[in-house]
Amino acid sequence: MSEKIALIGAGAMGGAIGTRLLETGNTLNVFDLDQEKVAALVAKGAVAAASAAEASQGVDFVITSLNASRIVELAAFGADGIADGASEGTVIIDMSSIEPDATRKFAAMAAERGLAWVDSPLSGGAPKALIGELTLMAGGAAADVERAHLALRHVASNYTHMGPSGAGQTTKLINQVLCGIGFLAVAEATQLALDAGVKAEKIPQALKGGRADSALLQEYLPRFATKDYRRTGRIDNMVKDLNAVNDLARQTGTSMPMTAICAEIHRMLTAAGLGGEDEAAVMEFFKGAKEEIAG
Repeated sequence: MSEKIALIGAGAMGGAIGTRLLETGNTLNVFDLDQEKVAALVAKGAVAAASAAEASQGVDFVITSLNASRIVELAAFGADGIADGASEGTVIIDMSSIEPDATRKFAAMAAERGLAWVDSPLSGGAPKALIGELTLMAGGAAADVERAHLALRHVASNYTHMGPSGAGQTTKLINQVLCGIGFLAVAEATQLALDAGVKAEKIPQALKGGRADSALLQEYLPRFATKDYRRTGRIDNMVKDLNAVNDLARQTGTSMPMTAICAEIHRMLTAAGLGGEDEAAVMEFFKGAKEEIAG
């Protein structure tokens, strides 16, 4: 069964989500300030909208895929935003990665306007979105989360209701702790393999099924080994998420020393001009360390 959906934000992640929704037979309105990104989805069957409000007219679901809470708020509640165009009962599904506190605020603002809000951040990136195998962690009222699944089932193979508004975003922060540290661990191991003369390309198969195995190892070790930096995500987005993790940890009084180190390395890479690069570019950190030692 197809759904009527609006997509606000057609970047690397939003574009992949939009592509999958179109390929699975859904009707899609799309709005983004970048007209080239909109045009790419229009070429696949989407309908371009002049504003978030226009995109949200006549649909049952509005998906947002944006970079920061201030942008989400502007797109949802600003002039010509989603709330200006959506009908009462429309479900807004925020697939952005933003702070749990901001999510709870937006959910309350949506409710005042007769709209439902589900926070449903993701794991798996654009590659998994394109094949409908995202992992989604959802927050919101149970009935709204269940309704949202009518749209999200097209892009996700794992969809879990984690609790009330903000619970999905909190779970995503936990995901980013594991991913951020995991990226660095796999990159560090890759560099050691290269320096020690082991055939790095054989390591994923050699460790498959063992305790060290992971999706990150299988996908990223070959990319780290060959410096394959094609973009499926951004280092500066990881910085944003790890900053939010640190804020949450201060609120909860949780000590997170490894996360602090991980965040600092990602900030260093961003300061070096690599913020827009994929996580695969963390290999440049180890390259820099080797050059300092050699010097």
